[in-house]
Amino acid sequence: MSRTFLEFFAGGGMARLGLGPGWSCLFANDFDPVKGAAYRANFPDAGAHFSGADVWSLSAADLPGPAAMAWASSPCQDFSLAGGRAGLSGGRSSAFFGFWRLMEALDEAGRAPPLIVVENVVGLLTSRGGADFAALCAALTGRGYRVGAIEVDAAAFTPQSRPRLFVIAFRGAPPPDLSAGGPFVTPAVARARDRLEGAPRAAWTDWSTRSPAGRNTRLADLLEPDGQVAWNPPDLTRRLVAMMSPVQAARLEALRTAGGRHVGAFFRRTRREDGQSVQRAEARFDGLAGCLRTPRGGSSRQSVIVVEDGAVRTRLLTPREAARLMGLPEGYVLPRGVSAALHVAGDGVCVPAVRWLADALLEPLLDSLPAARV
Repeated sequence: MSRTFLEFFAGGGMARLGLGPGWSCLFANDFDPVKGAAYRANFPDAGAHFSGADVWSLSAADLPGPAAMAWASSPCQDFSLAGGRAGLSGGRSSAFFGFWRLMEALDEAGRAPPLIVVENVVGLLTSRGGADFAALCAALTGRGYRVGAIEVDAAAFTPQSRPRLFVIAFRGAPPPDLSAGGPFVTPAVARARDRLEGAPRAAWTDWSTRSPAGRNTRLADLLEPDGQVAWNPPDLTRRLVAMMSPVQAARLEALRTAGGRHVGAFFRRTRREDGQSVQRAEARFDGLAGCLRTPRGGSSRQSVIVVEDGAVRTRLLTPREAARLMGLPEGYVLPRGVSAALHVAGDGVCVPAVRWLADALLEPLLDSLPAARV
């Protein structure tokens, strides 16, 4: 039986892809024209249910349903460590309340979904000393939802370090096997939980899930063949290597002398050292890429570094490689422009992480409800 859902801030449709064919999207929105074009290019039925309207301009009358679930990947820049940390008062992240206004209206009309998922960066837990997370939980529990959160890193599924927070709100009595806590209720989540007071604390649930099967790929496995990509000129690579800290430079030299092939990823970042701003190239060779960013985010575009037989080469990560790091299928249609393609990939949710979450928690929660409520 197909489960129905509403998706807000849908981006290029990665949550929908992760949920899979067992779910039916009744409505999706994103007012970013680049993301909207990507959504339409990848879902032939988008014309029937996709809206490019700002969430604040929508009303409950625009939403079909009732639906079993509402998913919101609300803009995260003001919660992210790479952003301004303005919290829910920030212009972008306050879009959450545009979404929540719609949920309240659906509730008043007797059409509220029994399950709500809010996906965001882990910085939401500590934004404004935890006040933003508390406000989110208060909004959810104020409408009769039990609420809890888990922290999941995409590295469990794809070779990308990308921790994300999933706040799951449920109207029902959670089965004991889904509410006993577990490894995804991380210390950061537990600290945020323990700061809650009153109704949000009383309605809190430590969601428990089975562990994912485990990742079987490394960054090197997802890269294009060396001969099919453009590499930086040697002088640029030398300048980038010269931007490494002494510790990083020593690690790179050890790889050079060890022989063989070593594949890593790096960002250029600005750090404060001895009271001055210094631009550094920070590399990792643990088989993972760093967290993908949008081109206009707080960090520079991610690059690839290869050490082979004593030689060092560098290049930019390609859009298709970024898509693979997000778990997107090879047939996913990316925007033609590099910046637009990286914007869609870098501002999305890891597809296999969503599939795991649905299988391990969301679908069992819905299955625990009486059929009339789903």
